Amino acid sequence: MYRVFEALDELVTIVEEARGVPMTSSCVVPRGDVLELLDDVRDALPREVDDAQDVLDKRDEVLNSARQQADETVSAANSNAESTVADAKSEAERLVNEAREQADQILADARAEADRAVAAGRTEYENLTERARAESDRMVQAGKDAYERSVQEGMTEQQRLVAQTEVVQASHNEAARIVDEANAEADRQREECDAYVDGKLAEFSDLLSQTLRTVDQGRNHLRGSGGGSNGRGPYDYHR
Repeated sequence: MYRVFEALDELVTIVEEARGVPMTSSCVVPRGDVLELLDDVRDALPREVDDAQDVLDKRDEVLNSARQQADETVSAANSNAESTVADAKSEAERLVNEAREQADQILADARAEADRAVAAGRTEYENLTERARAESDRMVQAGKDAYERSVQEGMTEQQRLVAQTEVVQASHNEAARIVDEANAEADRQREECDAYVDGKLAEFSDLLSQTLRTVDQGRNHLRGSGGGSNGRGPYDYHR
């Protein structure tokens, strides 16, 4: 998960240090570097999901081991006296309860870690978005200031060179047209960036949802196999 944060920080640095396009709110970023960082983020996320699955596998292993020990204890006790059977059942019940508590703790830790990862990812995304928007607004304002200075300089030059009025007007129109096209292109790129980031977050949300469903299924399986179904107790495995 730390690699995800590192990749996001590097993306922020690339955007902040990117060379701006004059008189626009756009900037030039190295496409290869950005795509490589996004691949790193995508490759880092499944490892967290694998860790959660390992936790579930470990829980099942603990429960199966406890049940096996309980079965062996009950079988050994049946070959002795009735009092020994009662003691074995008590010990088996203790083992199962301890295994269940351990599995529940492991599951709670896994869910807490998943929640923490989601919260951290959401916070990092919000910070990245805020920085990108602030940089975009700054570049737009810089472009507007440059445009206003150009217009003012053009008006001054127009007053000084009355004989060249038509040339100054044509230059002013061309400058306005270039600025409008640049602003339109900046808006289009910003919308594409927002759509791309939203799509990646949607994939991340689906992945986490699948993980939580897997965890819930594991708990349901644990509850369903804990005993008491079909009129049998938790220790009636070899009757």
